[in-house]
Amino acid sequence: MKKMISKTFMAMAFVAFVSPAYAQFNIKKAIGGAAKAVQAFTLTDEQMAAYVKESVDWMDEHNPVPPEDNPYTQRLRKLTEGITDADGIPLNFKVYDVIDVNAFACPDGSVRVFSSLMDIMNDDELMGVIGHEIGHVLKRHSKNAFKNELLTGALKDAIASTGGKVAALTESQLGTLGQSLMNAKFSQKQENEADDCGYDFLVAKGRNPWGIVMSFEKLMNLEGGSGNKQSYIQKMFSSHPETQKRIAHMQKRCEEDGIARPATTEEKKD
Repeated sequence: MKKMISKTFMAMAFVAFVSPAYAQFNIKKAIGGAAKAVQAFTLTDEQMAAYVKESVDWMDEHNPVPPEDNPYTQRLRKLTEGITDADGIPLNFKVYDVIDVNAFACPDGSVRVFSSLMDIMNDDELMGVIGHEIGHVLKRHSKNAFKNELLTGALKDAIASTGGKVAALTESQLGTLGQSLMNAKFSQKQENEADDCGYDFLVAKGRNPWGIVMSFEKLMNLEGGSGNKQSYIQKMFSSHPETQKRIAHMQKRCEEDGIARPATTEEKKD
């Protein structure tokens, strides 16, 4: 049974005129806050990588990952065979057997594909989505988004206070970071770059690049749905007009490359 996933100085001057004791308290507080900001800002790549690993491990533990002999896992293994890295970043792939229509990729190269997304995509379409997600890793979009979450998100003070030691965070906090990886949103420019990576990925793997176009069209058709099935659409597509432009751009590339659009299953039946 599928589960649901699981002008600082002016302020200081002002308080100095109010009360010496009060001013001293707030100055210390301001300095302490600045120290935390500096500590968080200087978070190393190694520390960030540790947060990513802990977060991915937490998600893998708290979501149903089918065994190797499961049809979903076997399909994903077959599709991604030989795909080992993205510009030196090692890739690993797993299925989450959950009801959400979603997929995401992490800065460390962990790519997670949800079974409900696999249910509605043919192989070329699914590979288009996977290629898009790998594009976010390749272009370091995922890394920058997660780093921004560490520096500015709800846990920034907790992270700063630990000196970057992941083990000091609670399971709940790691879950929050995991959710930030899963639901990371990117700018239109970044999504366009990932689209092009998805297209190039399909071509490089000998697959029809119309797959990425048709996967987007299927996701757009889910907009009339409700609940968690919209999660991936909301993450990938910030506005309908922009999505149409992205689809048109992919279509243009296919046409310029002289690649024919394949018939859908319904068209083949007719």
